[in-house]
This record gives sequence, structure tokens and C-alpha cells, in this order.
Amino acid sequence: MNKLVVASCLAAVLALPGLAQAREVTLTTRLKDYGGNDAYLAIYLTDANGTYQQTLWVAGKKAKYYKHLPDWARGSRMAAAQYDGISGASVGSGESLTVSAELADSLIDAGYQIRIDSAVEDQRDVRADVVLPLTLQGAGQPASGSTYVQSLRYDL
Repeated sequence: MNKLVVASCLAAVLALPGLAQAREVTLTTRLKDYGGNDAYLAIYLTDANGTYQQTLWVAGKKAKYYKHLPDWARGSRMAAAQYDGISGASVGSGESLTVSAELADSLIDAGYQIRIDSAVEDQRDVRADVVLPLTLQGAGQPASGSTYVQSLRYDL
């Protein structure tokens, strides 16, 4: 009996990694030619209700300006643990930013969205400049932004 219990537990432990698979997602953001300073961007994941779940990338090195990325700042509480190691330089007018992130397969086709908040010095701060549902069918299909973001595309 004990051997059966041990064997069952061992089988369950070995099966767990297969249940929690993740895949690399490449995110490509292109900015419009807007004129002005470089943009700060927060690329993050929300659930179907728009509730913050995870930071994917922050463009802009000075954390004191992160408060200008409104929905992301509120959801992440601007905690350094939410962006530590996944941030880089701001992005200029007309430029592109390509980054990669690991996302659990269970998030795809489950109502999650990729969002970008954007801000440019001496111009407006933009909540959800672009919102793109995370689906298998949407992979490779660019979505248009409303203000500074021309397009966001993800590839699985």
C-alpha cells in the first residue's frame, strides 16, 4: 500500500512541470512620430476585468517618472520587485522596442490582455494607450495605439 502511495505521489510531481508550461512571447512596440522627448512605457498583463496581473517590461530608467504610467503604477504599486530586471531605456519618437517575456500557456485564450501605458515629458500621460487580447489567433496581428503607440504586436 505504501509503495502505491509513493508511486502515485512521484507520478504527480513528475507531471506538474507539464501542467505549468510557459512560452516565450516576443512583444514589438512601434511608436508614432509624435515630436518631443522619449516615451516612458509600461507593458503589462491584466485579467479580463482589467486588473493588473504582471509587469512585462518598463521602458524608462528613472523610477521617479513611473507615476506617469497611471494604471500600471496603481496596479503594480510601483514596487521595485514588479520591474526589477525588466526595465530599460525610454523609447524615442518613431522608434521600435522589442522585448521578450515568459508567459504561462494557461494565460493564452483565458481573457488576459497586454496593455501599454505611456507618457512623454511635457505632454499627456496615457492610460491603456493600446490594449491587445492575449489569444493564439491574435499572435502576429498588430493592434493600433491611441496616442504615442502606433502598434503593438506579440509573437508566440
